Amino acid sequence: MVREEEKIRDGILFCPGDPELKAIKLKTHNLNVDYNNTYEDETEKRAKILSEIIGEFGEGGFIQGPVAFHYGKHTRIGKNFFGNFNLTIQDDAEVTIGDNCNFGPNVTIVTPIHPMLSDERREMATADGGKKHLCYAKPVHIGNDCWFGASVTVCPGVVIGDNCVIGAGSVVTRDIPPGSFAAGNPCRVIREITEADSMKYKPEILADNQVLPRRDG
Repeated sequence: MVREEEKIRDGILFCPGDPELKAIKLKTHNLNVDYNNTYEDETEKRAKILSEIIGEFGEGGFIQGPVAFHYGKHTRIGKNFFGNFNLTIQDDAEVTIGDNCNFGPNVTIVTPIHPMLSDERREMATADGGKKHLCYAKPVHIGNDCWFGASVTVCPGVVIGDNCVIGAGSVVTRDIPPGSFAAGNPCRVIREITEADSMKYKPEILADNQVLPRRDG
């Protein structure tokens, strides 16, 4: 018999109330509470808890907390990640976040999708003849060097390319190409991010600081 976690990976209907899935979520939800009850300077304790929650968490990362991971193990985060207050990742399906990403407060990433029709949301017939509450999920993939403003929500199945800026309050319902500034509800590409956006063209803000040479030349 196909396990419910395999159904999630295959993108087909699964039962979120399956005992095996509920056990994974319960463990993670309890670990969320443990993390949220730590002090910010309890770095070793926090690192240990995150290692038990998240599937992969790259070096140099920091998550302010409080956090709310659903499965945790389905999330992979790259190096030098910063997550501000109230990071929520509902990772029924896989969530990947690249290197050097910065998330403002109240960022939410969701992967599960429920049927549109109310009677189908309540229950559907399963292959064994039973009746269960079912849903499905689509993975979310976020590239390297992305900055999300406060209260960004990323919806199921979205891919966001490298070097993107997503404006505060955006609800991202479709893919965003690399190097884009996008914002709104629903989120749409406003324009391409270019050299003209460099801080060197804003001397009144740059003050006595300097822009470093670009790493890619």
